[in-house]
Amino acid sequence: MTVSLRIGIAGASGRMGIALIKALSAHPTLELTAAGIRPGTASLARSHFENAGVGFAGDLLVETAAEMFSRADAVIDFSAPEHSVGLAGLAALHHVILVSGTTGINSAQKEALIRAGESTRVVWSANMSVGVNLLMALTEHAAAKLGPEADIEILEMHHRHKVDAPSGTALALGEAAARGRGVDLHDVWVKSRDGHTGPRKAGNIGFATLRGGDVIGDHTVMFASQGERIELSHKASSRDIFARGALVAAEWAASKPNGFYTMRDVVKL
Repeated sequence: MTVSLRIGIAGASGRMGIALIKALSAHPTLELTAAGIRPGTASLARSHFENAGVGFAGDLLVETAAEMFSRADAVIDFSAPEHSVGLAGLAALHHVILVSGTTGINSAQKEALIRAGESTRVVWSANMSVGVNLLMALTEHAAAKLGPEADIEILEMHHRHKVDAPSGTALALGEAAARGRGVDLHDVWVKSRDGHTGPRKAGNIGFATLRGGDVIGDHTVMFASQGERIELSHKASSRDIFARGALVAAEWAASKPNGFYTMRDVVKL
């Protein structure tokens, strides 16, 4: 079998890291060559892998990001925003592809990823699922067609351990709706409501956040007009969809010039 791309995984012992390792084990042309873990956590990481039923050669564990990049053609990361920015700098330095599924990044952190794309290929998305990216395209189209008369509300639910709210995917859906209307999301979003809020302001895009249990990720975009309501929904039942999307993105980026891309580019929406 010919291996076309060597893959490094940041945070390999986390939930998404383990999902990526499992997806790679069945991939015909991608090879895991570096499993990044925090320094001094090798024993704990091996325990996580064993409990998850994941097995691979111990010499694939790396405790520094620099070593991970030296072993890989592409690095996949689903970590915290501040960590992703550091990885973007290393990706640019080593000319290694970076696929980032990190959510909750701010505008300055996104700019850092964009700058890294001047020296390498960076694919970032708040959600790596092909289905969710289709939902974003449908949301933009519906917002443009329905116009400001339709009130837009975005509802999302995730597991109890998620630390950012609204989710990065919910915000990306809000940005898609705002693009469809030709407005800036920051000018029209309402992230929470409490107390006597008064009537809903026309043109606002509202968000509602739910947290609980082990929900992987549910997102619904509602367009409420007089006499009717349109709802577009996506429900994730497995993290495998994000892992598969990230591998598709890495393979896609291998044949592209340096630049900053999103999953919309990858799936040609």
